[in-house]
Amino acid sequence: MDNFFTIIGGMGTEATETFIHLLNEQTPATKDQDYLNYILVNHATIPDRTDYIMDHKKPNPFLPLAADIKQQSQLQPAFFAIPCNTAHYFYDELQALTTIPILNMPHETIKKIKTMVPNARKVGLIATNGTLHDGIYDKEIIDAGYELFKPTAEVADQTMELIYDDVKQKNYVDAKLYHDILAKMVDQFHCDIVVLGCTELSVAQQRAGDHGYPVIDSQDVLAKRSIELIQQLKKQKK
Repeated sequence: MDNFFTIIGGMGTEATETFIHLLNEQTPATKDQDYLNYILVNHATIPDRTDYIMDHKKPNPFLPLAADIKQQSQLQPAFFAIPCNTAHYFYDELQALTTIPILNMPHETIKKIKTMVPNARKVGLIATNGTLHDGIYDKEIIDAGYELFKPTAEVADQTMELIYDDVKQKNYVDAKLYHDILAKMVDQFHCDIVVLGCTELSVAQQRAGDHGYPVIDSQDVLAKRSIELIQQLKKQKK
């Protein structure tokens, strides 16, 4: 198979399904052959990333992630996409295992803020407790010249409820809860844009995006970047 990439997914599976939907929906296609070539590794049994980040005595997700990267590297994809923000805690270690580029989801997301909200100054982040704790977005936001705002304990708890109790556990999006979180980040804490730093939040945005709050969806950014890179690769090989 030519001009393909590998998706390391399953973290969680509903979020990965949303990523695939975004890829297919946004690919300019008029026939079967216009869609992207990709391999999906839906590794649903990878241990919970947040559990490990918050307590290193818990099972380590790096080990199966590393095995996936090594295995798939033998097939020589153009690049890897990992539609899980919290898994990027291991980004440097995973990239060290392969010469094949791994798209850096937080980096690609923050780069796009200038396009979406050119005058943004204060960037809010909602995500799992693992992502809030490990700081994978902090440096990207600060280095880009923005003021970083992390949620209060109340909003962080609401976000974890939406991610774990609703999307992961029930495959359900509480639109009122999602909109309330965004309202607090924008109206109460005056964020110019809110980063959806968890792919379950991308699921919430897909199903309950009927709001006027300025958000940037990391999963949507990753999908668009994947399409862009494959299209560039196809042009180079013509």
